[in-house]
Amino acid sequence: MSANSIMLIVIFALNILMLLTMIFVERKQPQTIFSWFVVMTLLPVFGFFLYILFGGGLSIRTRLLMRRKKRYTTDYYKYLSWQKIDFEKEKENNERFDYAYDLIKFVKSCDESTFSTDNKVDLFLNGEEKIKKLKEDLLKAKESINLEYYIFGDDIVGKEIMQILCDKARSGVKVRLIYDSVGCLGTPRRFFRKLKKAGGEVAEFFPPFMGIRLINFKVNYRNHRKIVIIDGKIGYTGGINIRDDHMGRKKRLSPWRDTHIRVEGRVVWDLQNVFFNDWRCVKRLKMNAKELVENGYFTESAFKDFGDIGAQVITSGPEIPQKYIEDAYIKMISLAKKRIYIQTPYFIPDEIFLKTLLLAKRSGVDVKVMIPLKPDKKSVYYVTLSFIKQLLDEDIEVYFYNGFIHSKTLLVDDLAIAIGTCNMDNRSFNLNFEITTLLYNKEFVNLNKEVFENDIKNSKKITLKYFNRKFFTSKMMQAIFRLFSPLM
Repeated sequence: MSANSIMLIVIFALNILMLLTMIFVERKQPQTIFSWFVVMTLLPVFGFFLYILFGGGLSIRTRLLMRRKKRYTTDYYKYLSWQKIDFEKEKENNERFDYAYDLIKFVKSCDESTFSTDNKVDLFLNGEEKIKKLKEDLLKAKESINLEYYIFGDDIVGKEIMQILCDKARSGVKVRLIYDSVGCLGTPRRFFRKLKKAGGEVAEFFPPFMGIRLINFKVNYRNHRKIVIIDGKIGYTGGINIRDDHMGRKKRLSPWRDTHIRVEGRVVWDLQNVFFNDWRCVKRLKMNAKELVENGYFTESAFKDFGDIGAQVITSGPEIPQKYIEDAYIKMISLAKKRIYIQTPYFIPDEIFLKTLLLAKRSGVDVKVMIPLKPDKKSVYYVTLSFIKQLLDEDIEVYFYNGFIHSKTLLVDDLAIAIGTCNMDNRSFNLNFEITTLLYNKEFVNLNKEVFENDIKNSKKITLKYFNRKFFTSKMMQAIFRLFSPLM
């Protein structure tokens, strides 16, 4: 028997072992197992390496970190329980939120998501607006700056932000930064060492094996969150990373349209908690909530009445079986009476999400979905198109934004709008660490409704004729890549 034959037998045996692990150990969804079965059957050798990169579950070491992280969350809420809002009392004292009571109560049951009513929210629709204001706030920081980004580029905008962080660290401000290992694959590690030398602290989320960047076996389970908290009083979150293309400075994907928010009020506490949850995990620290409060990271000034917008922060990640963000989205869709507006760069819903959306349409709800005209990932775009055709078959309106729309928003009636980092796909719902903020205020929701309708003016409405004119190769690619949608 030749060496090649022996190697193939070994690969086949390992593939079978991996499939059994998916079924009995990791207990993946049947559709995910089927997709990997197809890959490993048709491409046994290539499929083996694909699974190593994309399919493997959380390692034992990572699971231990996740357990510590969960213990911190319990500790945080136990210590701060006296400062949490009594939800039933809040309902009695704030009749203006009665219309959203069912949704607020449901989201509160997810992820210990507190509800606050006195927040101010500023809306940014592109990277330049967000970065300009972020620089102003960073320059005014006096005590602490906590940042968490999926992508932090070593380019024009990245260097500008890094310079401010280094200057602030030298001046005595406590600066912490979490960056994702895969998201920042193109950023040299010496770029982050500048902040360390200046006195700041830096953590790499799920770093590669033995520190070798080209050998990263955790392409899945990435920290896709974008969070900034300044002095425990000002927070930022949304879809915009720190990189030039997110500013619309790269012609191939411009104009770049995104959504980000700046918040003041009690909701900042929730963003701060998410950050320290992740910080404690990646740094393997034993800090507790009491210590953080005593050091001023959860400042009482956040309880000042900054505005009248209700807010709930909700997170999801592979460390918990519940898909909190997707569950919240499905609940929002099920409550819709008039309209559902969705903006997302990738639309690859699972069966439950898609079914709920179609049922809303059949109930007379005006459903509109907006995706990019210019794709950044061809394979994912083919899958998105296959689902878009399914929407058109149900008379749902679909728009191609004339550029790249990176915004991740879900708007329902006057009820609420969700703004965050979570795409409408399996990767965001199941595999990545994500964050979304639900905002309750009829005027603010209506503002975002007007933004969506204004985006339509820069979009092309798609009909079934678009797909009928597609070449056979395009239709074939849509059908093939659709098989692997549970993996995307």
